[in-house]
Amino acid sequence: MTSASHARLLVPLYVHPAVDPAAWQAVATAGPERVRAVVLNIADGPGSGPDPAFEQAAARLTEAGIPLLGYVDTDYGRRPHATVVAEVLSHRQWYGTTGVYFDQAAAHPAALAHYRRLTTAARAAGCGLVVLGHGQHPEPAFAEPELGDLLVTFEGSWTEYDALALPLWTAHHPAERFCHLVYQVAPERAEAVGALIASRRAGFGCAVPGGGDNPWATLPYGLSTPAAPPDAPSAPPPAATGQPATPPPESTHLECLK
Repeated sequence: MTSASHARLLVPLYVHPAVDPAAWQAVATAGPERVRAVVLNIADGPGSGPDPAFEQAAARLTEAGIPLLGYVDTDYGRRPHATVVAEVLSHRQWYGTTGVYFDQAAAHPAALAHYRRLTTAARAAGCGLVVLGHGQHPEPAFAEPELGDLLVTFEGSWTEYDALALPLWTAHHPAERFCHLVYQVAPERAEAVGALIASRRAGFGCAVPGGGDNPWATLPYGLSTPAAPPDAPSAPPPAATGQPATPPPESTHLECLK
């Protein structure tokens, strides 16, 4: 596979390990020098109970020294605080995650207090890396240290990324605070997209060829899978996988527990 990203990879690998074990093996083989973290998404969250295939895959990544982030959907601030925190704890208990990926994070200033509380709770639960998946550039105050360690300030197609204009406030923060996730990247554009992520001062990124409802079921450019044995058995169907975040018009309503 083409080597693409000049930034370290944050990998949302939303495919069941039994369906594509080679992809999981490729990420583990790449190691922490190449992969900053992997987002673990069993069923748009931790699911209703431990999945043995994900337990094994998570253990292999942990043995390889790659941090695991538990995927938790915050529904743009509308999911209750206690519900979100419970899913963080389930990821920690079942899969040994050491961080959290708060997806569909709100971007408006009214949401700041809600995400400060979530970040504080996640750190108290043992999450060493807190990622806010805004999918767009949020209110600049979201970059303050009391909030996430890493902001996903772009998630979308190559066409959208090509037209992206960076707000000036991002220049006041180190590149390690930002991540760009790009899908529907044609192979001939892979190197260019990787260079563009780095030039836009995103210290972490991921470019994949996939599209549709779940583009993150495909392996990022820059990683390669081993050849499958000629008589390899077909894999069972996957469990539910994650959905890409496409930010809707922001709502200022926050459904927080008091």
